Parts: sequence; C-alpha cells; structure tokens
Amino acid sequence: MPFQAAYLELHRTGELQRRAERALARLGDCAFCPRACHVDRTQVKASSSVCQGGRWAVVNSAFAHFGEESCLRGKRGSGTIFFAGCNLHCAFCQNWEISCGGEGGEITAEELAALMLRLQEEGCHNVNFVSPSHVVAQILEALVIAAGQGLRLPLVYNSGGYDSLANLELLDGVIDIYMPDFKFWESAQARRYCDAPDYPEIARQAIREMHRQVGPLTLDGGIARRGLLLRHLVMPGEATTPADATAASAGGPGAGTAAILNWVARELGRDTYVNLMAQYHPAGRVRHGEFPEIDSLISQHEFRRALEAARQAGLSRLDRQ
Repeated sequence: MPFQAAYLELHRTGELQRRAERALARLGDCAFCPRACHVDRTQVKASSSVCQGGRWAVVNSAFAHFGEESCLRGKRGSGTIFFAGCNLHCAFCQNWEISCGGEGGEITAEELAALMLRLQEEGCHNVNFVSPSHVVAQILEALVIAAGQGLRLPLVYNSGGYDSLANLELLDGVIDIYMPDFKFWESAQARRYCDAPDYPEIARQAIREMHRQVGPLTLDGGIARRGLLLRHLVMPGEATTPADATAASAGGPGAGTAAILNWVARELGRDTYVNLMAQYHPAGRVRHGEFPEIDSLISQHEFRRALEAARQAGLSRLDRQ
C-alpha cells in the first residue's frame, strides 16, 4: 500500500482545521508545554514565557539537512525547519544562540507553509520540525495551508522530550515520526541543567504517548516513514553510570544512560530505534565555567560503557552518532 502522510486524512475530513483552531485558542493562556507559563501570546511578538514565544513562530533556518540519522536524510536530505526559542534551555545546548538567544525572524502561517512546500520541491524526504514544542499551534495553522497546496511529505517532530500530553493530543494523527530526546533519568540532573526537575517523568509520559500514536519506526527503502526514533546524548560521567535504574543517582553528572535504555527496552520494546549519541561537547552556559563537571568531551571509555548498556538492555535497533 503506498505511503500517505498521516495528516492528509485529517485534512480531508476538516479535523486538521479544527485542531489548528483549538490550538490557536490556547495561545491566550499558554500552557502548551509542562512549564505552563499561562502568558498571553496573542498580543505580543515575544512573551515573558520561558520559550519567549509570541503569536508567530520564529524560524532561524530551513534547509535540506544531511547530518540527521541516515533513515531521515537519505540521499536528498531531511527538510529541517529550526525554530528559535525552546521550553527547556539546557545549560549545555549546542544551539544556544537559536534556542535561548532567539536568533531568527518571525514568520506568518502562510510563510511557514511556503517553507514546507519549498523543502518538498527541493526533494527532501520529510519536513523535520526542530524544537517545535512551543509552536504547535503555529505549525498546525500552517499545515492546513500547506496540505491544501499539495504538501505530502511525512512530518518529523524533533523535540527535547519535554512535551505535554495536551500538546501530543493535538498532534495525534498529524505527526508521522516522533524523534524525542530522553536526556535525564534523575530529577537532580534535570533541575541543575534545565531547571526542570519534572523532566524525567514528563519525558517518560510523553515518549509512551508518542509510541502509542505511531509505534516502532518503520522504513521503506531505508527511509523512515512512521514511528518513534529515540535519541539519547551521552554526557560526561557515564563511566560511573550504574546499570540499575534504582541506583542511577549514584552515578556522575551523566548518570542514567543505562536506566533510560533499560526503561526503553522494557516499556516500549527491544525493537525501539535508539540513536546513542557521542557528540556532546561543552557549549552554551557550560563554556562560561558554570558547570565544570560537564566541561569536557566524553571519553571513548564512557561511550563504550553506554553501548554495552544498550546491548545488555537487549535493544536490537541501535544507531550511533
């Protein structure tokens, strides 16, 4: 059966338009993410919310990205749209100027739809929304326009994992590929590096719901079509990470990799597609000396320990970057 992007059926029935209207109505008292700032984002360009989001999305760039996972980039690239602003503000963010500095320009729904269509015309395999958690309403609004003008590509929701169930309810049947991070197992690390002590539990709830909606990742000719692709960035300190989830707090700053991988295998299945990432480097606030315990690259030993934890968990679809 030929592939059809999930949102096309919702567009045909008018449900996509209704979802967009529901989402836009929530901007006046914004609780799109677990921060629940309750600010009015309808009257200002940039709000006092954590994400600094206003009525319109702010886009930093949109292009065919060849640095994503091979099943996303293929031969023609993943059509990434990088949104400025973020609801997490990780201290070590490698895109600090975009996520926290707000570098980019405001863009209307019509302009955002045009970006999606341009990426399709360029031959990209998908439209990849990077840091979308705070602009779900704007994405849905633009998607109605883009679908009406011929958009057919699968959609990738590329988030930090700090997503509310209310947000994900709006996206059920819209998103084809969820690609969340699962950053921290322990609240202490999430509090220190993101000021979000509830991140571990929120991420577990969100990732479960994403998996319920789309299931394991499915490929067609090596290209992702639908499903969950989970990312985990290995951080300094993983050499001391215990393999037992209940003992994870005994580890170093990056403790919890083994606990996360065991949870994924147990809760989502061993066929979950996991990208274990070794590309951590000091960035963001870490570069300014605020967090000396993670002001270094990870060692080969630390990454080998993380790979071994994945094997012990029984994960059968392991990528590495």
